[in-house]
Amino acid sequence: MNYSGLSNPINLLMARLIAPTPTLNPKPQRGRPRDPERVRRILAAAQAHFNEHGLERASVDAIAADAGVAKMTVYSNFGSKERLFQAVVRDRTDSVVAGVPGGALDPDQPEKALLAIGTRFLALARGDDALGAMRSVYGVAGAQPEVCLGFYKDGPERVNGELAAYLRRAHSAGTLKVRDPLQAADLFLSMFLGSGHIRGLLKLDMPDTRENKALLREAVRVFLAAYGA
Repeated sequence: MNYSGLSNPINLLMARLIAPTPTLNPKPQRGRPRDPERVRRILAAAQAHFNEHGLERASVDAIAADAGVAKMTVYSNFGSKERLFQAVVRDRTDSVVAGVPGGALDPDQPEKALLAIGTRFLALARGDDALGAMRSVYGVAGAQPEVCLGFYKDGPERVNGELAAYLRRAHSAGTLKVRDPLQAADLFLSMFLGSGHIRGLLKLDMPDTRENKALLREAVRVFLAAYGA
């Protein structure tokens, strides 16, 4: 789901989603550079524990044990459990958003672009990792506002903003007529966060492929009916 192309044929959102930021980056390490394979094991173990136990109940000791590293190795790489969680969110988002070809985001072909964006957004929003991250964030809402704000800004707010940037380009190209791109982007993405998404959050049976395809086609149809030039 490469939203990276939403505002500059395929690269901008990816760059922003995975670019280093003070909130989401692991704590800088002195001395030897981080071992990518070790970091990968830590992130994989952390993802499993956060999905199963949530942010508050997940144990750094257990994560370290499953990753085959010392507890202090986790802290030396990520600084805290909260930063580890944020790094997991970034890592999983990166793995999901790496796929829409640049030509699919041509402002002269909004239907094709919206189908590509919607397909990848559904993959992100309904994936086990994203749903697990959402449950974890909901579990600390109010108690850890910095974690929630970081998740929101680097996730929903940024994706919405970059989709709005694409809509501005399509508006300039004359293929869409969008007065308020941020609002229009929010409306489009919100169409994928209905009952199916709620079922996923509640760990109930999820919509099947046929239902997802039908939702995607209808969402694009409705959006183009409202904003098509």
